[in-house]
Amino acid sequence: MTSPEKFPDPALDIPPSPDAAGVAVLAGGCFWCVEAVYKQLEGVSEVTSGYAGGTAEEADYRIVSSGSTDHAEAVEIRFDPSRITYGQILKVFFAIAHDPTTRDRQGPDVGRQYRSAIFYADEEQRRVAEAYIAQLEAARVFDRPIVTELRPLDRFYAAEPYHQDYADRNPLDPYVLFNALPKVKKVRQYFAGRVRQR
Repeated sequence: MTSPEKFPDPALDIPPSPDAAGVAVLAGGCFWCVEAVYKQLEGVSEVTSGYAGGTAEEADYRIVSSGSTDHAEAVEIRFDPSRITYGQILKVFFAIAHDPTTRDRQGPDVGRQYRSAIFYADEEQRRVAEAYIAQLEAARVFDRPIVTELRPLDRFYAAEPYHQDYADRNPLDPYVLFNALPKVKKVRQYFAGRVRQR
């Protein structure tokens, strides 16, 4: 995995607005890991694990886990754009939250539900995401092509309650220890200035 130090700030971003509430929906493998990364960032007010890309009838962990739906495990990140921008949310997504060069796979998890995807809420988010992917490709930050999907957000479905705050509530779970906690530590190392003071 490429060192987070090599990631540039987005050249194109959404200007901060003190009056607007920011929402980003991102899929990068197991939602427990992605949720744990974003929960610690200054300016992020809420992170919800859930599903995006499929129908309401199929927004169920057992069904999504079969890999037979269009859903991806995703997180909904609510943030204050005057404190952290959409572009900075994407920088953490590509630098730490997941590997955007593996198709339908993250670490030990394999299947379409673990794909890399950005579900954009509007054209402004789409432009920023497209531009940042192109920027990373031009800078050759990764050794392989970025395979992240860009899809318009139809609807986000919150996952079952036992998935919420999973890494925080289960720090000794082997999956959390080996997959989520290393990412949490990387955020604290490489984005120390953005970590919320407890």
